[in-house]
Amino acid sequence: MIEIERKFRVLNSDFKTESFTQNRIAQGYLCSDISRTVRVRTKGDKGFITVKGIGSSSGLSRFEWEKEIPLEEAQQLLQLCEKGTIDKTRFEVKKGNHIFEIDEFYGENQGLIVAEVELSSEDELFEKPEWLGEEVTNDPKFYNAYLSKNPFLEWEIKK
Repeated sequence: MIEIERKFRVLNSDFKTESFTQNRIAQGYLCSDISRTVRVRTKGDKGFITVKGIGSSSGLSRFEWEKEIPLEEAQQLLQLCEKGTIDKTRFEVKKGNHIFEIDEFYGENQGLIVAEVELSSEDELFEKPEWLGEEVTNDPKFYNAYLSKNPFLEWEIKK
C-alpha cells in the first residue's frame, strides 16, 4: 500500500498522439490535510475513494489505499467534499516498461499539465519522453489537494 511515483510538468501536448487511453476525472476531498487526504473520484463510469498518507522525506513515496465504489455513491460523496473540485482528463502513455499518467486540467487549473510515473523503488530508472519537463515531485503545489484550494490560474496573481 505504498505508492512510489515521480511527478513532472509537461512541455507540450505531443503526448496525446501516444496515448492509449483517456478518461475524464472529477475529484474532491473529504479531508485535504497534508498528513492524510481522503479523496473521492469519478473516472469515466467508475467511482473511487482513496486515502493517502504523508509523503516520505524524499517525496517519492507515501501510503495509499484505494477502493472502487459505485459511481452513484461517488457522485453523492462529491457533494460532501470541501470547496474546490478538480476537473481533468487523464491520458495514459506507455514508454519502455512504464505507463505515464498525464493529467490535463480544466477550470481554475486550466493550462496545467502534469505527468506521473509509478515506480517499484525510489531509485528505479525509467525512459523519459521528449515532452517531459521539470520534475515537481517534491513540490506540494502540484498535489491535487493543494490545487483544489489554490488553483493554478491564481498562482501568478498571488506573486
